[in-house]
Amino acid sequence: MKPETLYTNAVFKKNHGRPPVWMMRQAGRYHSHYQNMKRQNTFMELCKVPELACEVTMGPIRDFDFDAAILFSDLLFPLEVLGMGLEYIPGPKLAWHLKELSDLSRLNPDKKTTAELIEGIAYQGKALNLIRAALDPKKSLLGFVGGPMTLFYYAAEGSHQGTLQNAKSGLTDGRFDGFYKVLAPLLIENMCLQAKNGADAVAMMDTCAGEIDPALYREVVVPAIRDVLIQFRRRHPNTPVVYYSKGTGPWHWQHLESLPFECLGVDWKTPMAETLQNFGSKWSIQGNFDPNLMLLPEQACLKEIEKFFDPILKLPREKLQGWVCGLGHGVIQWTPEENVRNFLRYQKEVFSS
Repeated sequence: MKPETLYTNAVFKKNHGRPPVWMMRQAGRYHSHYQNMKRQNTFMELCKVPELACEVTMGPIRDFDFDAAILFSDLLFPLEVLGMGLEYIPGPKLAWHLKELSDLSRLNPDKKTTAELIEGIAYQGKALNLIRAALDPKKSLLGFVGGPMTLFYYAAEGSHQGTLQNAKSGLTDGRFDGFYKVLAPLLIENMCLQAKNGADAVAMMDTCAGEIDPALYREVVVPAIRDVLIQFRRRHPNTPVVYYSKGTGPWHWQHLESLPFECLGVDWKTPMAETLQNFGSKWSIQGNFDPNLMLLPEQACLKEIEKFFDPILKLPREKLQGWVCGLGHGVIQWTPEENVRNFLRYQKEVFSS
């Protein structure tokens, strides 16, 4: 039996202490520890050499004392394993894209089994074991994968910037369905790999979910998410799942209510106090300070931090039992470290009083 932590208690909506806090991309380019490691190693090496991935992951834990660590990796590695090629120069670049239906035949060209494919991501399991051994038992460890739609958008477009028209068309012209049939067994196995190697929770990051309207989201995307989560839950019934969907709101979330996940991650566009009040009985809630405000000068950032917490502190304490505090998306590259430090310091002060 894994020990209870602030994080796992919050995910299961039974936390009576201070809300746990962690940040997406807490190990990343804003942090001097990461910068020092990046000078000596490529991004691929930092992800794929387990000892390096462990050290990158642990850097912000030691420096900022977050309540949870998240595996340092990249959500695009399943696309690499499926034969799409992947380089970082410096951002991610795929060798080819799913522009037409005929391109689906290029996926998994060697027709490997799922067991063979997952060996291409085995380094994640080794890294998780190292991190778990290094991490204080009172802190949680998260794994993560990309959502099916987000991975499709990258496969079709090579990014999630711009109009994304080709990817949007692919949701209904057969490309997404064909892609998902190939991806799903690998994605499920990736989540299971993380769960059985020390992850206390697995997050599904759907950063492109807000690119489509709620009706198409319900019709095309939600069934794919449901299928993955149901199959994962059968094998790991006690490992909680976080579903983060950037750019979505209540009109999207209403279609998620039957899905087997515990924690809804939300971006910064919906007020957190309101979200906890209206949706906190259905899920635990993760988020959602605006990461763009973390770029402000120190005193201005502190004022925004105070404004963020003020309405939350006015909620009844029971409304906070399922809150995982953090940002609405990842820490931005140019964020001053002191702003991260001040966010955690302020959060711990106001909830310990």
